[in-house]
Amino acid sequence: MVRGFVTANGMEKKRTSDEFEPGPIPPSQPVDRFGFIKQEQNSPDGITKSRPANEHEREERRIRKWRKMIGVGGSDWKHYVRRKPHVVKRRIRKGIPDCLRGLVWQLISGSRDLLLMNPGVYEQLVIYETSASELDIIRDISRTFPSHVFFQQRHGPGQRSLYNVLKAYSVYDRDVGYVQGMGFLAGLLLLYMSEEDAFWLLVALLKGAVHAPMEGLYLAGLPLVQQYLFQFEQLVKEHLPKLGQHFSEEMISPSMYASQWFITVFSYSFPFSLALRIWDVFLYEGVKVVFKVGLALLRFCHDGLIKLPFEKLIHALRNFPEDAMNPDTLLPLAFSIKVSKRLEELKQEYEKRNVASLQQTGSANRQQLAIKDKEFSIRPETSNCVPKDDSSR
Repeated sequence: MVRGFVTANGMEKKRTSDEFEPGPIPPSQPVDRFGFIKQEQNSPDGITKSRPANEHEREERRIRKWRKMIGVGGSDWKHYVRRKPHVVKRRIRKGIPDCLRGLVWQLISGSRDLLLMNPGVYEQLVIYETSASELDIIRDISRTFPSHVFFQQRHGPGQRSLYNVLKAYSVYDRDVGYVQGMGFLAGLLLLYMSEEDAFWLLVALLKGAVHAPMEGLYLAGLPLVQQYLFQFEQLVKEHLPKLGQHFSEEMISPSMYASQWFITVFSYSFPFSLALRIWDVFLYEGVKVVFKVGLALLRFCHDGLIKLPFEKLIHALRNFPEDAMNPDTLLPLAFSIKVSKRLEELKQEYEKRNVASLQQTGSANRQQLAIKDKEFSIRPETSNCVPKDDSSR
């Protein structure tokens, strides 16, 4: 679903006339059902198939069920979730109807409540505040979904909306600011909702309105990325021991292939149809689905991966075959993998290791300081910082 939005009112009060001058409109090209320019006719997202009448009718019935479940503008959502949580979970795992996806994402993420509690805040951030990250954001905008028609035009409506959301967040949360990779989150959201809605959903994700906050993925040192990669490596060894052993022998670590899975929640280099289905579940169930999908990908390709040497293994882990990325095949496999309890145990183990490491580092630093202090007391004349004895004055 492609939607276009202009910049917030008054945005150009703070810009010179040529800084955001739109570039030429790209030539018209055939696009897939999501708005991406078709690269290959054989691409699963690139083929527009005529659906059988019975499939169309089934989709219409599904939409009617969802409309009844959420109510007008989402008015019945919370009540339905409380009464029938298992029904909601099952329907979300089957995929949210595309025409309702934007609204449902706001409902399940808690972002709608944030927006209602903060009227006018987004406009204030966009129009009147300045960010130290503005040049970095401008530089990276053209790298976000470059093959999507909404973001193609230089400084066009899509790129302006993306700039506004990222700039507003960098002001809202100056500890995080802006980090490359956040653009794919914001860009994905902008395809299904307005700037303001996308901004508050980004806030809900990073600040943890419903699930654990994601901001640690983007803080200095990427602390949450390091934790997730540690957890994922242990899960691979436990769920796929032969492949885990092969990875160890070939010196393959998750940081070589899985970092962007967590940083962009599969929105960077995976088929868009799969990314959307993952996001449906991710917003409702949390980050555990990223671990599940990652393990499912490795399990699906297990027999091929285990035979590959280092160079070919790295390439395969960054370029999964099309049949492995079919959501109707991959996601049921992912949902069958249980990780919740083990993730919590591994989180605690990681935190203990970090504390022990910090204590060792602190102890080593204290020993070094003690040695330096001892040397300092033995040879004080070597330092210009030692005060002279004033007793003779």
